[in-house]
Amino acid sequence: MEITGKIIAKLQPQSGVSKNGNNWSKQEYVLETQENFPKKVHFDFFGERANQYNLEVGQMVKLNFDIESREYNGRWYTSIRGWKAETIDEAAAVAATVGVGGAAPVPQPVAAPVDTPAAPHPAEAAAPVAPQDFGQGTPDDLPF
Repeated sequence: MEITGKIIAKLQPQSGVSKNGNNWSKQEYVLETQENFPKKVHFDFFGERANQYNLEVGQMVKLNFDIESREYNGRWYTSIRGWKAETIDEAAAVAATVGVGGAAPVPQPVAAPVDTPAAPHPAEAAAPVAPQDFGQGTPDDLPF
């Protein structure tokens, strides 16, 4: 998956040793999208990628990520794990989000297709329609 936005927070790096004795490191960030209703997205880089991508607050980035959920003690936790980040020009990011004229594209209404029934055959149009009895006493009663 992919998202574009501005880095608004860089959290403290974390590191440690796993149960198996392997060293690990993690760097967390918060990205804010550049939409009409901006969203904040917390994500991290884990392992060697934690040092590979040194993002700074204020940079515009295009982030490729995976969403991962796991269960621990009967509760579910979801994380957004980045696997690639590219810094981009802020003007290009706004143009991609907003559209080419500098203003948000205005949605155009789409007319629904009109379903016009075919004209009835003259013999059918003259024939009276008999009411149907649904077993409720009167011919016009609906079954519900």
